[in-house]
Amino acid sequence: MKYIVVTNNNSLIESEKDFSDVIDYVFVDGNFLDVLVKVRDLIHMGHKLISHPLGASIRIMFSPVRSILLSDEKYDADILSMEVIESSIDKYKATMENRNIDFRNKDDYEFIDIELLKSALDEARMFK
Repeated sequence: MKYIVVTNNNSLIESEKDFSDVIDYVFVDGNFLDVLVKVRDLIHMGHKLISHPLGASIRIMFSPVRSILLSDEKYDADILSMEVIESSIDKYKATMENRNIDFRNKDDYEFIDIELLKSALDEARMFK
């Protein structure tokens, strides 16, 4: 299976990392919410979520960067992916309503984002 990565992580785009299963990177010039919205748009075009749009901890929600893994193939409407991304957008907005994005630790968040992407790819390969 081949994958698409939707990201706003400049370090990922600029890195020498070889994710051989990734055939396309969709770079979003914006913040975490903008990445979620782009993912939603791609899901409505037929792609499926492979990695969860939100991180495993609340602290990751404060990150200015996010990379999300999608299927390269297009399918009929995937209701589960649609529900997950819509719920994720709502949860992100509610969480960040009274919080600020943590730009001070951006370099650390970029590194963590790449490691989370590696982990998501490894897990996706196991369940092909």
